[in-house]
Amino acid sequence: MNQHDPDERARIRAAMDRLLAGQATTSNGSLTVVALAAEAGVHRMALIKRHADLKNEFYERVRTQARQTPEPERRLRETVTKLRKTIANQNAELAALRQLVAQLTLASAVLTNQAAADKPLSPAHDNVVPLRPPPP
Repeated sequence: MNQHDPDERARIRAAMDRLLAGQATTSNGSLTVVALAAEAGVHRMALIKRHADLKNEFYERVRTQARQTPEPERRLRETVTKLRKTIANQNAELAALRQLVAQLTLASAVLTNQAAADKPLSPAHDNVVPLRPPPP
C-alpha cells in the first residue's frame, strides 16, 4: 500500500463513496476508474499506478455494493464472447474447406484415371508387363 499522499487517498475513497451512491459531482457518474479519478481530482495514471489497491477496492465495491460488473470486465467478457463466435465460425469454415479438399482430390484422381485410360498405351517392350490390360 502506498502512503505518498494521505489526502489524495482520502479524496479517492470519498469519490468512491459518491460514485457508488450515485452522487457524482465532477465526473459523468459511471463506475469506471476514469470517472473515479475525475471525481477524486487525481490523474488516472496516479490512480492506476500509485493507488492500485484503491482501484481494486473500487472494483470490488462496484461488484458487491452496486451488484454490477465493472466496465473493463464487461468489455473483456464481450470480447471473449465475440472471439468464441469467431473461432466457431472459423472452425466450421475449416471443416468445410477440408471436405472440399477431399472432394477435389478425389475428382482429380478420377480425372487422371480417365485421362490415362483414354490415352493409348505405348508399345510394350518384350520384358515389360503392363499393369493394366490394354483397352479393347
